[in-house]
Amino acid sequence: MNPNDNKNNKNNKPGGNWRGVASLVGWALLLTIIFSYASSVIGSTGRQASSINVEYGEFQEMVESGQVARVEFDNAEDILLITPEEGYSYTAEDGTVYTKTEDGYTYMDAAGQEQTAHLELFTVRIQSNDAVIDFLNEYGVEGVDKEYQAPVNPVLAMLVSYVLPFVLIFLMFSLVMRWMAKKGGMGGMGGIGGVGKANAKVYMEKSTGVTFKDVAGQDEAKESLTEIIDFLHNPQKYTEIGAKLPKGALLVGPPGTGKTLLAKAVAGEANVPFFSISGSDFVEMFVGVGASRVRDLFKEAAKVAPCIVFIDEIDTIGKSRDNRMGGNDEREQTLNQLLAEMDGFDTDKGLLLLAATNRPEILDPALLRPGRFDRRIIVDAPDLKGRVDVLKVHAKDVKMDETVDLEAIALATSGAVGSDLANMINEAAINAVKNGRQVVSQADLFEAVEVVLVGKEKKDRIMNVEERRIVSYHEVGHALVSALQKDSEPVQKITIVPRTMGALGYVMQTPEEEKFLNTKKELEAMLVGLLAGRAAEEIVFDTVTTGASNDIEKATKVARAMITQYGMSQKFGLIGLESVQHKYLDGRPVANCGEETAGEIDKEVMKMLKDAYDEAKRLLSENRDALDKIAAFLIEKETITGKEFMRIFHEVKGIPENEEKTQPSRIGMKEETSQDVIVLPDMSEENKDESINE
Repeated sequence: MNPNDNKNNKNNKPGGNWRGVASLVGWALLLTIIFSYASSVIGSTGRQASSINVEYGEFQEMVESGQVARVEFDNAEDILLITPEEGYSYTAEDGTVYTKTEDGYTYMDAAGQEQTAHLELFTVRIQSNDAVIDFLNEYGVEGVDKEYQAPVNPVLAMLVSYVLPFVLIFLMFSLVMRWMAKKGGMGGMGGIGGVGKANAKVYMEKSTGVTFKDVAGQDEAKESLTEIIDFLHNPQKYTEIGAKLPKGALLVGPPGTGKTLLAKAVAGEANVPFFSISGSDFVEMFVGVGASRVRDLFKEAAKVAPCIVFIDEIDTIGKSRDNRMGGNDEREQTLNQLLAEMDGFDTDKGLLLLAATNRPEILDPALLRPGRFDRRIIVDAPDLKGRVDVLKVHAKDVKMDETVDLEAIALATSGAVGSDLANMINEAAINAVKNGRQVVSQADLFEAVEVVLVGKEKKDRIMNVEERRIVSYHEVGHALVSALQKDSEPVQKITIVPRTMGALGYVMQTPEEEKFLNTKKELEAMLVGLLAGRAAEEIVFDTVTTGASNDIEKATKVARAMITQYGMSQKFGLIGLESVQHKYLDGRPVANCGEETAGEIDKEVMKMLKDAYDEAKRLLSENRDALDKIAAFLIEKETITGKEFMRIFHEVKGIPENEEKTQPSRIGMKEETSQDVIVLPDMSEENKDESINE
């Protein structure tokens, strides 16, 4: 039997062809309607946007003053089309002045740039054509009276507007469907959109425009990738000693640290074909499509080896195949195919797989074992030196004055990733332009730090007198306790100006140097400082507000971590009661204890926070005179510097100038711009509003 007979029988089923034709007709009709409607809307919109109705009396004044060069009669709509003389000016309702030129109408846009528009002035004809022509002749204006044109036959108009486009679209669909059938139908590699074909972007040599010079703050990651690139270029150096090229390298780190940028830099440095694709590109609603795309990707890569294949967000397809988490046939098939392909290709050909993720804990163990991803390259938040290097990279094309000290900014932004620092540089440049300057200053950079971390100043938010007093005492409470404690960071700025991210006020503090560890005393001092705002409210006003919600949340988190993770509790000792999940994302802790123990942990947290709160009230009560004076000064000024704060504090305490404890200076810090990272954003508007609503 001829194998094609079955295909023919399928195609010759009763009604099969008719269903196909009906489908084509339906699609063609739908597209025709959409096309016709869009054409009419666009035509009417264009006419409305460019046409200006001039009152007939104003038209007569224009003719009499010699401002009209030509008038055309539109007898179909009974209007007069006016062509003014060059130099004629028309003022729109929004105040924009349009001046007639040879090429159209010129005007100034919002940016102060000259633009050209094409306008059409018309007026409704009130008098007869003969009367209008006599009037125009009297003032030497050219008048063109077009013959009246009868309207188009409606049948002919329908044929041209609807039937003809329908026929053309139907023919086009027929040709496309026939071409697709010859290529293997909808399910094959040549189907609609190439369903089973991988759509990876291919970069050759330095086409990405990014090299390792553009990546800063990730020296260890660059070193690991440099070794891999060298292996691709000079494999004999490694094979002679018996080394094998790693099959894969996994880039792991928080969002914004530069994982994708590193991959693009590899493409720029490798001088070999570089395939880049996202994990989501493998996922489709049809089962088997993802696996087909994986096969196609590695097939194409093998043809041009040596090369590099980069899969971004690999956790999309590489999730653990744990049935308890619920299965997904498409994802599992895609992952199985990826594992098979990684086992199948020979590293001697120089095919290397790179992948990036910020959720390594959810990846399938089979994907992470040696022989598949041999290297795990950590791309973490940069340290102080790394942040300085990142800032230099992003600031190289930005004009800056002599006051700029990037090391001071780096120290002020502990914990910031590369994308945060790039955003700060850009915000500083925007702020300089907004203020009419040609270069970026240190003040612009510190303001950008504030904008990124707590938002812009909310100038339209005006607090009443009582709220200003509460917020002022709240923030001064934080600052004063920090100044009184030995293990606290020095205050650099206090403000009660609201910000767009919800803070009604905040205290800015800076460390003497970057720290990677915190002592128990430092954490205890942190708890006292966090709760000092609420303590100041209770001492001064004999009541409390909702403004301390953010402080309480932070203090609770620190106290719980001290007990469950750091082993700083006498009651529980050295036992891990919580573990951190999603380290590179939200870092949410997960309890590793029973309900009874969890209840005891809560009691220990409450005790620790109560002790810290009592200590804060004690310190503030003993220094009530300093609290009142500094708060009064802050209410008057709204924003004060750390030096002003310490000057008032020492005046109240009677400490001579030579005995004043000097503020720790940062690396290259300029005195006039001693501002830093926001540590204590307080007085949340959201919490305040929620309280009111309740």
